[in-house]
Amino acid sequence: MGKPMALNLLKAGFPVTVFNRSQPAIDELVAAGARAAKSPAEVGEASDIVITMLPDGPDVEKVVLGDGAAGGGGVMAGAERRSANGASAQQTLVIDMSTIAAATARRIGEQVKVRGGSMIDAPVSGGDVGAKAGTLSIMAGGTPEDFERAKPVFAAMGKTVTYCGPAGAGQLVKACNQIMVALVLEAISETLILAEKVGIGPEVLVPVLQGGIASTRIMELRAAKMAAHTYQPGFKAAHHLKDLRIVLATAKEQGITLPVTTQVEQMFTKLIERGHGNLDNSSVKMIVEEMAS
Repeated sequence: MGKPMALNLLKAGFPVTVFNRSQPAIDELVAAGARAAKSPAEVGEASDIVITMLPDGPDVEKVVLGDGAAGGGGVMAGAERRSANGASAQQTLVIDMSTIAAATARRIGEQVKVRGGSMIDAPVSGGDVGAKAGTLSIMAGGTPEDFERAKPVFAAMGKTVTYCGPAGAGQLVKACNQIMVALVLEAISETLILAEKVGIGPEVLVPVLQGGIASTRIMELRAAKMAAHTYQPGFKAAHHLKDLRIVLATAKEQGITLPVTTQVEQMFTKLIERGHGNLDNSSVKMIVEEMAS
């Protein structure tokens, strides 16, 4: 996700400094006009707006705040050097576009503030297709002032950009989004399985469904892959399981039960236990097929 998002920032004319754990992505972005950094701290020193796109909360905490394990310290170590050198009159704005728990986003944001910066949680929806096309849905939590500052950056990567409220609100909206995606994938799975069993092919079924009230963007993007049993990611199943666990932990904090989400989370758990975590999240159909037989 991060690489096509960075490419869209370059296409929009932003100067971009990049750091990544694997070198090929850095090389591709440098070839497109980015500057390579050797550590998150170097990115923080080079830019007063820093975007992170990472798998989970601990990764964001390490990259933003540093723990000595990220190759030169975190983003804020570089930001503090930038401020001390008088390189920018603006405080560093960290825009975390990962999907993490709202409480984690708030905690990291508080530490960023202590160190002289500010932070927006801005998770995205739209998958690899939306990332490449620059049509992501971006849901942002933070102060209105920081959101206004971030809007030109968001416009280069997304089509639907929404201010959701204070810190953590973006992550809470994303949690709701991930319920919908998971449950729709499970529903598509059951629909395709029944249709296959009664002899109705996806070439007949999908256009009919997409022409009526059952139409969904997920079916548009994933139904052919699911019907063909090809599950190259996409959005990895292991990442969606992480998101569903965030959802259920949030629901527990609020004293509510999400019965169907709980069942689908168990399906994703079973999928990952079978070693399929690197497949697309639509591969949950494999578990539904197993349960249906």
